[in-house]
Amino acid sequence: MHIRPFERRDTDAVVALWQARGLTRPWNDPVKDIERKLAVQPELFLVGERDSEVIATAMGGYDGHRGSVYYLATAAAHAGNGYGAALLAELERRLAAMGCPKINLLVRGENDGVLKFYDRLGYERHDSLSLGRRLIED
Repeated sequence: MHIRPFERRDTDAVVALWQARGLTRPWNDPVKDIERKLAVQPELFLVGERDSEVIATAMGGYDGHRGSVYYLATAAAHAGNGYGAALLAELERRLAAMGCPKINLLVRGENDGVLKFYDRLGYERHDSLSLGRRLIED
């Protein structure tokens, strides 16, 4: 797998991957999420491709205090081959190069497979709640 920054030509493939892997929600427009990311730290929006096909994605951010990971996904046909871990490692490397001391991420509580994935990679579970408030409706 080749890891590179997202390019606009990847949009349809990326959205299809996110939808196939259950990452999209009706209240979040994935195309708007992409456009927003391209306006802020686009170098932290990565895709993994193999044979010219987008097979994995990761979107990261750094606010000067903590890093965040969003939309980490690997196509089902390639799951379990280490591509998600490789993409996350590259995102971690880029964040560390920016001086980021720690990464936080959100996983839906019912997503046992993804929780086990992060457990294997050394991510710790914290007893905290995620709160949110919409500022702009999609």
